[in-house]
Amino acid sequence: MSIKKLSALSAVAAASAVLLGACGSMGAAPAMMYSQASLPDAVKVPAGNRVAMETVGVGEVTYECRDKASAPGMPAAPGMMEWVFVGPNAVLNDRGGKAVGKYYGPPATWESMDGSKVTATQLAVAPAGAGNLPYQLVKANPAMGSGAMAGVTHIQRVATKGGVPPATACSPANKGAREIVKYQADYIFWKAA
Repeated sequence: MSIKKLSALSAVAAASAVLLGACGSMGAAPAMMYSQASLPDAVKVPAGNRVAMETVGVGEVTYECRDKASAPGMPAAPGMMEWVFVGPNAVLNDRGGKAVGKYYGPPATWESMDGSKVTATQLAVAPAGAGNLPYQLVKANPAMGSGAMAGVTHIQRVATKGGVPPATACSPANKGAREIVKYQADYIFWKAA
């Protein structure tokens, strides 16, 4: 091969290396914002809102064995018992795994590390598969404090894993017993667009 051809090939290789290096330094594509496309309509956030923060809640749910609640207008069935949701206790992590807040209750409260927090009113739930807490959509009450939770309009609980009532028996013999169940769920925080 001639010196001229080698020089030309070297120039092309050098230009390619510079181009590849420039592409690599651009960084990764921005993370996709959470999509509601695969969710049941009941738990989709109304139009006019945008994702403000995505978190992964990792923690536990406490249940207590209590008398089974009766349907409105109906007397309670004697001796009927059920596991009743008492409250959650979870750390809220960002998508990178860094703790950014906590979720606890009652009442159900989402609190940012900056001290701002919200409570909410449930709007809807939808099945999320056997053994998993249902998907949930709540409407946020006005935030307490200024910070990340200020302006939050809705919170979705999605991508749930575990958290359902325990499989152990709930009977008059263990009335008042508490069981703790591990769970994980994504909490998507929305603000007005």
